[in-house]
Amino acid sequence: MNWTDERVELLKKLWSEGLSASQIATQLGGVSRNAVIGKVHRLKLSARGRTSSAQPRAKKTPVSNGTKTTTRPTRTITATIGATALAAQFDVEPVARQMLRPTANVVIPISRKLALIELTERTCKWPNGDPLSEEFNFCGNEAGESGPYCGYHSKVAYQPVSERKRAR
Repeated sequence: MNWTDERVELLKKLWSEGLSASQIATQLGGVSRNAVIGKVHRLKLSARGRTSSAQPRAKKTPVSNGTKTTTRPTRTITATIGATALAAQFDVEPVARQMLRPTANVVIPISRKLALIELTERTCKWPNGDPLSEEFNFCGNEAGESGPYCGYHSKVAYQPVSERKRAR
């Protein structure tokens, strides 16, 4: 599909009237909604805010030029800033996730506080703290044969299937 001058002018007109990209694509015919959006961006047409359905789309304003008074349509536009469709909505006080606690007979080991370059295949790689802080370190205790963590951190990291299903 080629964008002829006539089709571009019609696109600009329909866009300024507030039609959606889908409506414009339907009126132009032979073009997709995404093609309309792409052309609008390439033409750098102004973004339009959405007005609620309760507000009138256009209202008449009297204009006087000395001898006669005419009415000219004006449009109420609500400005939007940035992409708000994917904006995250958070609760003021989030609900704390219940942590599954390891069995009571497991003793929490004292961390050896190793740096990344001090880790080996046999040391626990459980991270402690904020990776961007100077105090960040790894557990460093003896890791088991089955994974990268010591016995305590393995029980924290890996949950049996039956406990995972119950936690939901």
